[in-house]
Amino acid sequence: MLQTAGFAKSMFWPRPGLRFIVVDDEPEIRHMLCEYLGRDEVTVDCCANAAELDAALDAGPADLIVLDVLIPGEDGISIARRLRAAGSVPIIMLTALDDVVDRLVGLEIGADDYLTKPFDLRELAARVRAVLRRATPAPPVPSPSSASPGEHVGFGRVWLDLQNRCLADGSGARIAITATEFALLELFARNPNTVLSRSRLLDLDDGAGERCIDIRIARLRKKTEVDPAKPRVIRTVRNAGYIYVPPRNLA
Repeated sequence: MLQTAGFAKSMFWPRPGLRFIVVDDEPEIRHMLCEYLGRDEVTVDCCANAAELDAALDAGPADLIVLDVLIPGEDGISIARRLRAAGSVPIIMLTALDDVVDRLVGLEIGADDYLTKPFDLRELAARVRAVLRRATPAPPVPSPSSASPGEHVGFGRVWLDLQNRCLADGSGARIAITATEFALLELFARNPNTVLSRSRLLDLDDGAGERCIDIRIARLRKKTEVDPAKPRVIRTVRNAGYIYVPPRNLA
């Protein structure tokens, strides 16, 4: 059961004219989500399965997909995997409260976010807005050389812009990053050469447990390290956690 009481009449989406697709095989939940999300001149397509989703995407691109894991036929994990292989449409996955494996797999295949059922619709709206903000193309940010000291922190082949809350490459082009991933990098940046335990890192993420942190670190290494298989910036400290070693201290 979704919690609906007390939400505002306008959720103030980033811009009008957006198109969302909701995929859930439970009619009551599907229509509730579509009605709730379809505000502020947003179009929402309701789909019960993969075939209906594919037909909706054939009709035109989506700005965001809300995708339930447990649907008949092709399940949400399989759908998300092929959607991610084909493009970068933002995906928020819906999972049952005890489906830890599904949540971990969703993170591994690149889902932008996930929510566990039951959830408050206001939280879904907040997650949608956050994902849309991250997915909106932005102009290049200033290079590190033109920034004030402490605003930019090097992470391997990229750098973290603390003021603009983004990750960028050497040319200033932004690299897609989730809010939780940014929070992890920010925590590392503010605690250089300090071992951070998994339990401390978990404070930033209400996910499925320590394995979730390991997966997020693996994804961050792919975005930051010159060689993710041999991490030199975000290092593992056996039986302790992880440590951020600033580039100037690399051996």
